[in-house]
Amino acid sequence: MQITIKDLIKLLNEIATYMELNQVNPFKIRAFNNASNALERLETPIDEVEDFTAIKGIGKGVNDVIIDYMENGESQVLAELKDSTPDGLVEMMDIEGLGAKSIAKFHEQLNIDTIEGLKKACESGEVSALKGFGPKKEQKILESIKALNSMPSRFPIHYMIKLNDYIESVLKDIQGIQRYSVAGSFRRGAESSKDLDYVVSVNKEDIESVQRALKSGFKDYVEVVSGQTKLTMKIKYERYVVSVDFRFVDDEAFITTLHHFTGSKHHNVEMRRIAKSRNESISEYGVTLADGKVKKFDSEREFFEHFSLPYIHPAMRESGHEVNQSVDIDAMIRMEDIRSDLHMHTTSSDGAHTLVQMVEAARALGYEYICITDHSKYLTVANGLNEERLLAQNKEIKSLNEQYDDIDIYSGIEMDILPDGTLDFDDDVLSQLDFVIASIHSNFNQSEEEIMNRVESAMNNPYVDLIAHPTGRILHKRKGYDVNIEQLVQLAADTNTALEINANPMRLDLSVDHLALTKDHDVFIAINTDAHHIDHLNFMKYGVHHAMKAFVRKEKVINHMSKEAFKTFIETPKSDRHKRLKG
Repeated sequence: MQITIKDLIKLLNEIATYMELNQVNPFKIRAFNNASNALERLETPIDEVEDFTAIKGIGKGVNDVIIDYMENGESQVLAELKDSTPDGLVEMMDIEGLGAKSIAKFHEQLNIDTIEGLKKACESGEVSALKGFGPKKEQKILESIKALNSMPSRFPIHYMIKLNDYIESVLKDIQGIQRYSVAGSFRRGAESSKDLDYVVSVNKEDIESVQRALKSGFKDYVEVVSGQTKLTMKIKYERYVVSVDFRFVDDEAFITTLHHFTGSKHHNVEMRRIAKSRNESISEYGVTLADGKVKKFDSEREFFEHFSLPYIHPAMRESGHEVNQSVDIDAMIRMEDIRSDLHMHTTSSDGAHTLVQMVEAARALGYEYICITDHSKYLTVANGLNEERLLAQNKEIKSLNEQYDDIDIYSGIEMDILPDGTLDFDDDVLSQLDFVIASIHSNFNQSEEEIMNRVESAMNNPYVDLIAHPTGRILHKRKGYDVNIEQLVQLAADTNTALEINANPMRLDLSVDHLALTKDHDVFIAINTDAHHIDHLNFMKYGVHHAMKAFVRKEKVINHMSKEAFKTFIETPKSDRHKRLKG
């Protein structure tokens, strides 16, 4: 297990939270909070720290906890705290607006240790009678509990990714399964899905044993409906219950069944229309030819080739328009076209890994170039870089770049666009960097006019190359700020400022609908992960699939450029870069 600074910060924060729930001495709680804050500011790589007590804010007691965790991969202190804490108190931490102190108070004074118990206490007026609480706070708690307990009709992609990983960890170990794949809207890369579907290749004589293995593999399922060809389970994962269908097929029919249940409905209708025009028909079991024979396929690529179509990625199978011969599928961005990631963070701000570690992770992915873009000084919560630290990092990157032949490392910054529309750094600083990202992290409640004034100010700056996560949305959690998308796209075209597709599955910002507006404009697009951990670099595929849904052409994507082309691009004055897009 490779332990990062982020892991240690998470550990210390978690211990402090459990201590608050258990009403431990406030001085002990403060010690862990202070240590966490100290690590947030630490720029030294963790493997170079010889003595954590040498770091201001970390005492011997906390140091012992850190060493225990680093040596054993787990913390005895945290384990003991968890054992002494009622599960219900931890579950209450999911209630919006409630912190550990309030929960501990409810437990001590009202003997509440479940969400249901808190709900009843609010309804009876017991909470509002406590010092520091009143009817308004009591009502807000009730509303938050209601929101927490309500089951969403659709689940966001970042939740479904985790659930799919969990399900596939069970499927891969079951004897008798020849191959399997997720299908449905999740396979198409939808922002949300109401359920999960799997196509499972298995011999008929093994279906019963496979079903038994599935039922024993998921200990926390709620309901099961089984048949010869289908098993439906309602699986509880984290705090939600999701319906999951497993469809069992002979291996010969696997591909056409997978295609059918991947959908979409519109895509399938168009494919059936094409088949009918050839005097053929498509079913889950294969393609019935004009002579009555049923053709099977070894891959979806072979299936599409049969109909004289290029391979159509699941992400593009939505409207049915994708099967139109006039659509140049091969011109659209694909994962294999990505040569770089232009937005990532290191331990210099709020990243989990050092500069060198991020470079090595990018090299392992085969990237030809990357941009290091830590946060700027305005974002103090992320240990943002001031002018001195930024220019020191710039110098370090330039020196490090000379050590590699296979990858170019560019210095950059994710710079805040301040509430008044000014930028976090002056032009004399920005001019020394290779790649500048501007983004909004504050004052989301401003009017559309105020937001657009901020964005326009950044775009008009000759050194701002990219606007990151342009609407600020968090899927199913935060709408984002008020952006005039049409104006944003036009400004991007007029100023040659690139717009980001943030590949983090919690963001996927810009949305597909917004990206569609860029189709008829000369707008640069960058697909980035905004990685704060080396594992986050793997988010790229979600951003690419998102772009594919919007039929984004690879020529518009700047991190599709070759190493040489990108170097020329960033060395070209911003005002002249439109020539690169047009030719």
